[in-house]
Amino acid sequence: MYQPTDVVTTIEDVYRDMRRPYESQTSKFIDRIDPHIQSWIEHSTFLMMATVDKAGNMDVSPKGDPAGFVKILDDRTLAIPDRPGNHRYDGFQNIIETGRIGLVFLVPHRTEVVRVNGRAQVIRDVPVCEACAINGRVPDFAVLTHVEEAFYHCGKSIIRSRLWHPQEHPKPKDLPTYAEALIAHGNLDVDYDEMNAHLRRNEEKRLYDE
Repeated sequence: MYQPTDVVTTIEDVYRDMRRPYESQTSKFIDRIDPHIQSWIEHSTFLMMATVDKAGNMDVSPKGDPAGFVKILDDRTLAIPDRPGNHRYDGFQNIIETGRIGLVFLVPHRTEVVRVNGRAQVIRDVPVCEACAINGRVPDFAVLTHVEEAFYHCGKSIIRSRLWHPQEHPKPKDLPTYAEALIAHGNLDVDYDEMNAHLRRNEEKRLYDE
């Protein structure tokens, strides 16, 4: 295992080599969903949800749906529907243990992101879950986020990655398929074609239904 030789141990070590934040970057944090944050969330089709357990182990989970899938219940509360997935519920376990959450919202063709941090709960409130239904499929659960921080984050990382310019990216070569990775990591004694077909059906038929 690689062992580092020059570890930064204080934030002052960082500031000695880098500029301190601009005033606009230290004053941009708000504790609610204002009209600017609301508009962004309503246009977002994809987010990353970070959670942590009592031991400090982290999990980051992707969530995606048509724009408007995250419901704004009031100016400090969001509801994120839970869709069919891998049945591991890592984020749920972490939220139940610590109640902490961090979110990053992306909007197609925009380089900035919006970040939200706060407290979370796993809920089964029927009116909230019904409001999150798609194609008649009501989610069994939703993640309720109580906003403590909300802010816009600059677009440099999206610009550098050329995320919204797929025509500029070469097609990946020699990249393992999902089926290959599952078989190898799980040491599974299953046929590759059978596993691959199962995963394709999962992606085509199980977006909203178990």
